[in-house]
Amino acid sequence: MQSSNGRPRGGGGGAESPAEIREGQDQARAEAPGGMRYDDPWYDALASGWGESDGSGVPAPVPAQQAGEERGVAAADVYLEVQRSAAFQEVRSRYRRFVVPGVAVFLTWYVGYVVTATTAPGLMARPVAGAVNVAMLAGLGQFLTTFLLAWAYARHARLRRDRAALELRWDTQELTRSVRGGGL
Repeated sequence: MQSSNGRPRGGGGGAESPAEIREGQDQARAEAPGGMRYDDPWYDALASGWGESDGSGVPAPVPAQQAGEERGVAAADVYLEVQRSAAFQEVRSRYRRFVVPGVAVFLTWYVGYVVTATTAPGLMARPVAGAVNVAMLAGLGQFLTTFLLAWAYARHARLRRDRAALELRWDTQELTRSVRGGGL
C-alpha cells in the first residue's frame, strides 16, 4: 500500500502491512512492524481527500458534515467574542507596550553596530585592552543584549500577562465546551 505522497508505507518486512490486512474493518488497535501494539484510530490511515485529485486536475471536494459546521461556526463566534473582550485587549496592549519599544531599541542597536562597523572601521579597530577592540566589545554586547531582552520579555510575560492570558484561556475553553454541549 502506498501513502498519498507515493512512498511505500509500513516496515516493508512482509507482503502486506497491518493496514492492508485490516482494510475494510473499523479497529482501534494497530500493530506496528516491530510487533508493538498501541491504540490509535488514525494509525496508517489514508489521508483521503487531502490534496488528492479525482483525475480532472482539481482536488476532490471533501464532504462537510452539517452538525460539525454548526459547531465550528459557534466555536468561531466564541473566539471572536473573546477577541473583542476588554480582558483580551488588555493582554494584547500589555504585549505591544513591551514588544514594540523593545524591538525598536534592539534593531536600532543592531543596525547601528553594522553601520558603524562598515563606515568607521578605524573606530571599531581601536584597541581597548590588549587584543580586545571596540568591535569585539560591541559584538559581545549584541549577545548580551539579546539575552537581556529575552530575560526581560520572559519576566514581563510572567508578571504582567500570563495570569490574565491563562484566565482568558480557561474562559474560552469553558465557553467552547458549553457550545459543544458539555462534551469532553
